[in-house]
Parts: sequence; structure tokens; C-alpha cells
Amino acid sequence: MYDFHHLPHVKVQTTSKKALWTTLLLTAFFTIVEVIGGILSNSLALLSDSAHMASDVIALGLSMIALYLASRPPNKKFTFGYLRFEIIASFLNGLALVVIAVGIFVEGIRRFIHPESIQFSFMLTIATIGFIVNLVLTIVLSRSMKEEENLNVKSALWHFIGDLLSSIGVIISAILIYFTGLYVFDPLISVVIGTIIFVGGAKIVRESYFILMDAVPDEFDTERIRADILSVEGVEDVHELHIWSISTDHYSLTAHVLIHERIQPFCVILAINEMLKERYNLSHVTVQVEHPSIHQHGEYGKKFLGEKNKMHMNGEDVAHVE
Repeated sequence: MYDFHHLPHVKVQTTSKKALWTTLLLTAFFTIVEVIGGILSNSLALLSDSAHMASDVIALGLSMIALYLASRPPNKKFTFGYLRFEIIASFLNGLALVVIAVGIFVEGIRRFIHPESIQFSFMLTIATIGFIVNLVLTIVLSRSMKEEENLNVKSALWHFIGDLLSSIGVIISAILIYFTGLYVFDPLISVVIGTIIFVGGAKIVRESYFILMDAVPDEFDTERIRADILSVEGVEDVHELHIWSISTDHYSLTAHVLIHERIQPFCVILAINEMLKERYNLSHVTVQVEHPSIHQHGEYGKKFLGEKNKMHMNGEDVAHVE
């Protein structure tokens, strides 16, 4: 039994699971309906919407897998558990949105050059049903997001926001075609839909990319945190400071600190941990206390000791202690 953690490294999100199961079943059913409707009506706007819906089924499947994996405890191989899969699923979902948008652009341009006729009534009927379904699913996922913050669910929500906008676009397109007789509105609305989908997908890709690259989360300022650690009594230097996110709302921090030799190292660790918890709500913190005369730091340690000796020769006390 692997049980060496003071934090569980798991997420149990009951609300998100129920919401995703509901949306998955409804989406799978309506995707089939919309694909058939798009083919029979020969509407690019409707087909682009059905393609997006098909991607939603895959996206929701990935999101469901991510939620179930996130609830599994860590082991000797995956010491952080399976939380990171949530971000991998988000990245893939966002990438799928971008690819779909590009596909819509390409087909839209083709239909601008070679317009095709559509069946107005069939297109409008399917689009109206799609609007109702997507509105319900968007509301379900939005309420889930209010209770449980999750980039994975957020990426799925963006799929359905795109679907909702697509349905609105198809309805507008059908009405404009009916009153003007200009079939160019079909690819034009599709390009607008594609642009919105592209922006949403790019945003999800960007957010998940930064987490996968272990970038410092936007909530934290490394220079400010470093200054706060330096303000702790006995701390003379902070280096190897790393702050990253394993998943949404699951942050970690590691740091090496050079301390004054007259200070108890456990007191320094305790003070730093309490400060980080109180000011930044950071619970998963690892602090390594060191001294350059004992621990090898290469040129960095030599420079630090040189500066410290100069200050002592000048009668200055570099420690934060009397």
C-alpha cells in the first residue's frame, strides 16, 4: 500500500460526473440526427455543426476518463496520482476545436467559390432542435462549473458553447437564405462559427499548455513569494524556486534556502510553510535548507560566501538574527 502523502492528490467530482454523463448521452443521440440532417439538406452550416457535435462526443469521452482517473490515488509509479490526465484531455479537446475550425474555414471558402443549394425547411428544423439541445447541455455544464472548478469540464463546456452558437448561426443562415435567396449566407455563417470555435479552442490549448509545461500559475508572483521567503528569520538566500500546477487548483512549490548557521533548520521550514499557507494557500510545499559551506553550489555558492565575508568584514550582520 503506497501511503506516503500528506495530500491525497485526487479529485472526487460527483457533480461534474453526473453533468458529463447527461451531456454525453444527449450529444451522442443528437449527433446522429444532425449528421443525417446535414447530408439530406446539403447545408454546410448544419454539417459543420454536426462535425462539431461529433467532436463533442470524443471530448466528453476524454473528460469522463479524466474525471475517473483523477479520483484514483497515487502509487509508486504515478506519485502525483492521475490528475495531470485532466490537463491532457483539455489540451486534446482544445486542439480538436482548432482543427474543426480550420476544416470549416476550408470548406467555407470552397462553397464561396462554388455555391451549393440547400433544403431550407429541413435545415431549419434540425437547427432548431439542435439549439434547444445545446442550450440545455450548456446550462447543465455551466452549473457544474460553478460548483467544481475544472479545466477539463471547461474545455467540454466550450465545445457546447460553440455548438450553441453554431445552432444559432444555422437558424440565422436559413432565415437569410429564405428571404434573400442567397446561398452565400450558408458558408458565411459557417466561417463566423468557425472563428468563434477557433478562439475558444485556442484559449483552452493555451491554458492547458502552460500547465503541461509546468509554468508558474497566474495566481502567483515568483518574485513576491521569493521576497516573502527571504523575510523569514534566518533565511539568507532563496534559489531553485519552482511553482507549478499538477491540475487546476492543485499547486506545488519547491525551494532551496540558504540559512544562517545559528538558526534551527526545522524552525525555518515551519515558518516558511506557515507563511506560504497563510498568504498563498499553498499546502504542497517542499523546502530544502542548506548552507554553501556544507552544500556544493558551484560558482553560485562561492559568490554568496564571498559577498557574505565582505559584509562581515565591513561589520554588517547579514543574518536575520541578532
